Amino acid sequence: MSIPKEPRQLMINIMYLVLMALLALNVSAEVMDAFQTLDEGNKNSIATVDEQIEETVASLDELLKDESKAKFRVLQDPIAQIRAEVASFNSYVIGLRDTLIDVSGNNDGEVTMEGDYIESHGVLAPKGKKNKDVTTRLLVQGPDGQVSEGSGAGEDLKQRIIQTRQRLVDIYSQLITEHGETLDIAESEQQARIASVAENMPFSIDDQTWRESNNKKVSWADYKFGHMPLAAVLPLMSQIQSDLKVSEANLVNDIVQMAGGKQIVFDKFFPVFQADKSYVIGGERLNATVSVGSYSSSLQPENITLRVNGQSLPIRQDGTADFSLVANGSPGPKTIKTYVAVKNPLTGEVIEQDGEFTYEIGTRSVAVSADKMNVFYMGVDNPITVSAAGVASNDVRVSFGDAIQGTSTGNNSYMVKGVRPTGINTTNITVTANGQTLGTFPFRVKPIPDPVPTIGGQQGGDIANSTFRAQQGLFAELKNFDFDARCNIAGFNLLYVPAREDPLVSQNPGGSFAGQTAALITKAKPGDNYLFKNIKAKCPGDAAPRDLGTMSFTIR
Repeated sequence: MSIPKEPRQLMINIMYLVLMALLALNVSAEVMDAFQTLDEGNKNSIATVDEQIEETVASLDELLKDESKAKFRVLQDPIAQIRAEVASFNSYVIGLRDTLIDVSGNNDGEVTMEGDYIESHGVLAPKGKKNKDVTTRLLVQGPDGQVSEGSGAGEDLKQRIIQTRQRLVDIYSQLITEHGETLDIAESEQQARIASVAENMPFSIDDQTWRESNNKKVSWADYKFGHMPLAAVLPLMSQIQSDLKVSEANLVNDIVQMAGGKQIVFDKFFPVFQADKSYVIGGERLNATVSVGSYSSSLQPENITLRVNGQSLPIRQDGTADFSLVANGSPGPKTIKTYVAVKNPLTGEVIEQDGEFTYEIGTRSVAVSADKMNVFYMGVDNPITVSAAGVASNDVRVSFGDAIQGTSTGNNSYMVKGVRPTGINTTNITVTANGQTLGTFPFRVKPIPDPVPTIGGQQGGDIANSTFRAQQGLFAELKNFDFDARCNIAGFNLLYVPAREDPLVSQNPGGSFAGQTAALITKAKPGDNYLFKNIKAKCPGDAAPRDLGTMSFTIR
């Protein structure tokens, strides 16, 4: 791209770069840190549940050393299979996370602290934590760069979730159907237990939500990861792993219960706050599901207490509860206090744990930029671009002041036409979305700048006789004006002063030489002078011709 020589156009280009940079930085550093905190919280939850599973499996192994419990040894292989499936899926997700971190870092094929991480606010964070291009390209787009249902590694992840979930259900089903009689499970109860496990497994794909959403997403991966920064994608992935770990714990505890073993190991309990978003615009609603981090399917709702900001929540049979709030108040990070208490039905012991969830209230940012100048000019088409961060393009509405008319040209672009002068020489553009006003932007209204009268490209001075006599008329040139506009000469007076002769005068309507004026032009000879006076021109948007002054030529 060539660099413009004119200072005004160079300034406009620089303003564009600044605008693009500001839009790219609309997610604050605090939000990025909150995403990382959420990811670390998910990892800690996974580790805590894993400890509980290890103790539960250890209690079963200890129980089965008793020969009187030998028939229950059929439980060990399904548990091993379930844990192997979970381990395989986790390895897959870890590899996918590492790929995203590396490609958005130094892209050298391996993840290292020095090459792919930086220190941010005292902690190590991925270098590419704000990168949206890598996540979208790898997780959402196909090899051809297009987005479709089934394209991208995100859709592969979806299939792995579906397959792993079905494999876990199949392992449990096979245990119940093949060994139900040995495990003293009545035939009438077997299918009910299988159905309950499948229904209450949090590790699943919600296809209905994205298909029914109004955001025009074309696939689950696009809905989940499209145009999301890496910092937001990582906690989404760890949440999927957390859901799988809870499902693993539920299955293992259920299987251990069949042997009458230590089915619940109470170590640590923590509230899990699964919000639908961690960045909300003021006035929007935040929805969340609250549950116990190490919840077991054998726990009854009456043994669980969940509170959010001091508010007790009704517990469902699956141990979860719903919470919702409207994001009001000043912009910035906000903290939700969570609390969980779990009563051990075996010992009566009550374990309590507090937690926090951080989200941020933001404000919608919107920018309206004139694509060529910082004003609207009368009589020409003025293109503008409207950019509203955090708002779907289809929801943006643009209204124009009384002094202008505007039409959409697609891709957030509009054409402002019919600009008229007003008493204060300004007009407004208002941008709204979903019933909320995002901003009102004043624009100056100005007439097209004065053109320059010329003959043969000259504005006066000495001119060759042959060149002068070959001209057909005066022209009004718009110099250094970026719009497609043309001004026309409306008329002028000519004073012809020949060398050593009396002056002659003519009046000429329009810009082309005609009548007496044309005859005087043909008389030109070296030493003659021509004075063009009262030159009038009319430009688009003008109500009356404007005065362009005088030009003087000496024939050589």
